[in-house]
Amino acid sequence: MQGIRATIRALDKAITTATKTHPYAPLFATMPRIGKVSLGQIIGEIGPILERAQTCEQLIAEAGVVPVTRASGKARTVSFRFATNRRARLALTTFADNSRHGSDWAAKIYNDAQARKKRHPHAIRILARAWLRVMWACWRNGACYDPAIHQANSKINTTANAPLVA
Repeated sequence: MQGIRATIRALDKAITTATKTHPYAPLFATMPRIGKVSLGQIIGEIGPILERAQTCEQLIAEAGVVPVTRASGKARTVSFRFATNRRARLALTTFADNSRHGSDWAAKIYNDAQARKKRHPHAIRILARAWLRVMWACWRNGACYDPAIHQANSKINTTANAPLVA
């Protein structure tokens, strides 16, 4: 048992060291309830996608938190995206689920989705999509995530009674 604990401590130390030296760590380290493991997963899975994505929507699609729309003639269906980077989606949805407990903004997005009768996994993907837009803005501007600035911007861009679109 002590050997397992020592291995876990060594891995935690390695993750912490690797994330501290990564250039994206300061951008995302202050996000609510991200933790060292989630930060490492986000940097490892989303970082390469950020570098090759041309737009925020491309980033969201590659991360797998947007549904697939198929259309033919007048028929149109929207379904879950199975063909995606599953590890990136898992890293994002785990972070999003944790963040709703530490951020009023994230809790509001999740609760709005639940009010629109979205099931928990779908509501978490909606929240993950919103967080990806924030990550894209931080990465594009080279600015670290600041909860005060984010809260001020979200109050400006969102009216009090309008639900957020899925």
